[in-house]
Amino acid sequence: MAFGWIDEQAAARRRAGLVRTLRPRPADSPLLDLASNDYLGLARHPEVVAGAEAAARTWGAGATGSRLVTGTTELHTALERELADFCGFEAALVFSSGYAANLAAVTALAPHGSLIVSDAGNHASLIDGCRLARGTTQVVAHADPDAVRKALGTHDGPALAVSDTVFSVDGDAAPLAGLAEACREHGAGLVVDDAHGLGVLGAGGRGAPHAAGLAGADDVVVTVTLSKSLGSQGGAVLGPARVVEHLVNAARTFIFDTGLAPAAAGAALAAVRLLGREPERAARARAVATGLHARLTAAGLEAVRPDAAVVSVRAPSPEEAVRWAADCRAAGLFVGCFRPPSVPDGISRLRLTARADLTEEQIERAVQVIGGTRP
Repeated sequence: MAFGWIDEQAAARRRAGLVRTLRPRPADSPLLDLASNDYLGLARHPEVVAGAEAAARTWGAGATGSRLVTGTTELHTALERELADFCGFEAALVFSSGYAANLAAVTALAPHGSLIVSDAGNHASLIDGCRLARGTTQVVAHADPDAVRKALGTHDGPALAVSDTVFSVDGDAAPLAGLAEACREHGAGLVVDDAHGLGVLGAGGRGAPHAAGLAGADDVVVTVTLSKSLGSQGGAVLGPARVVEHLVNAARTFIFDTGLAPAAAGAALAAVRLLGREPERAARARAVATGLHARLTAAGLEAVRPDAAVVSVRAPSPEEAVRWAADCRAAGLFVGCFRPPSVPDGISRLRLTARADLTEEQIERAVQVIGGTRP
């Protein structure tokens, strides 16, 4: 029977406690949100919403075509220019999603005969980029510049190291300076995904590469998402102008995809400008994460020390993680639940977002709920 294997896989997921379901949220949810990636609380900020509204009224609901046909507006180029300037890079290229940006950067910069050295903890979009690229991929130990150095030493020809800057599962940061040093010893490029660093790390939220002194380097390419700290939708690649020009001509997820909707571009541009005026939002997000971790560990929970705005709390099993998250929702708190295969080490977790707009009262309430519902 066609697709009969789907039933077998569904049964296996049920037995393993790994069934995933969609839970549509209302516009006015009563839950305290520690699950979203809205790190700076900008998704509903009046200026960001107004930016989306103005863009939709000016440019219409959709981009109407691919970026190379009708999908590039003056708004897109303004966003690219200001985003590159804010993060300290020569140029930027906007995509319809962060996922598409990662696929573009990895596939277009790893031609046939090249080596891609990929961190074992990388996000699925980087992993898929490695799978689609024409180069050979070698996966190395997590956050280990020496492992990257050793892998690069085995290859003659074009090479690329690929890593998240902040890993989405535990919120730990990559050793960017060490990775860059290892790459430069072998003439390799470095591509890093700053989805969870932009808006949180670096001076005024300019990102982890900026904090590591790598912004603007001619051998570093950075991907970002517009859907986390900037509260919008979409993604971008930042780097040398010649790399961006290459992506325009070679990246399939740029050439063949419809451009980012004007409303999303307008919202992201408003968020970049707002963050430029209010750099304290980044420091507040980090402070909330540190405080949340301290209170959770003081309550006897096993939480990973955060390097940015993600706080991870270990759960005993996938089934208990799901039950724990459900009990938190029933108590008025929305938390993320990460379990296999989303976690590379197989350890299930609650994943908490330390948003800059959380109050001390809300942080304390979250800790009480999590501690009071622990398995």
